[in-house]
Amino acid sequence: MLSLVTGASSGIGLQYATALARDYHSDLLLVSNQQEELDRVAAELAATYGVQTTAHFADLSLNDAAEQLFAWTKENNFTVDVLINNAGVFFFNPYIETSMKRIELMLQLHVITVAKLTRLFAEDMAKRSEVNLDSGLPMKGYILNMSSMSAWMAMPGIQTYNASKAFIYNFSKSLWYEFKPLGVGITVMAPGAVDTALFGLSPKLRKLAVNLTVSIPPEKLVKRALKKLFKNKKADTPGFLNWLATPLLKHTPDWLLFLAMKYVGKYQK
Repeated sequence: MLSLVTGASSGIGLQYATALARDYHSDLLLVSNQQEELDRVAAELAATYGVQTTAHFADLSLNDAAEQLFAWTKENNFTVDVLINNAGVFFFNPYIETSMKRIELMLQLHVITVAKLTRLFAEDMAKRSEVNLDSGLPMKGYILNMSSMSAWMAMPGIQTYNASKAFIYNFSKSLWYEFKPLGVGITVMAPGAVDTALFGLSPKLRKLAVNLTVSIPPEKLVKRALKKLFKNKKADTPGFLNWLATPLLKHTPDWLLFLAMKYVGKYQK
């Protein structure tokens, strides 16, 4: 089995690469725009888990990045069984204070490149005449796209982020119906908070959020996501409270959003 992971040099992408090598003995194509970190990660995973790893530097925010990456896999005779569309960015800013370059970066990375990579690799997977019996997988191929609970939120400051994640969510769920009859699994994950230092919470508050299942450790998120992927589940939001709250997010009262705006300025990047 060969898995291609984007944004694989750090964060959740690194967790995906590690879990695929450790738990599924998958060979890896690791893609990132961080060359030094990517080379180190590829070498470490190969040495630790005895899998073949290939590091490929690419800027996935470029307009033709998906076509270039797909062509590169073909030129090098790689057959991708699993695609993890993980690469992404996050920033919090009022829209009028956000540069055009950052807006284009996020939309290109979260929308255009994800849509194109999914199109190219899903078609390639669907054309395979036989299931890869060596891998023990019942489908011809699998694609995992990363969305977010923010897809249901009209939240100031992350207006471009949550809109792009809403695209990924609905796009992926629609494709699940199209590609399941063709033997290709499309799964979208929409986690809430992930237990990292991103939001500057104290260790005590981070622990409380995890205990309440509002936040999820990255290792647990990845383990759950891969299980859902290989069971060909359409979509998943980890955490009972998150799942319960999801239908309510789109009905968040205006007064609460205006109140939130007063307290989130310190998270601007």
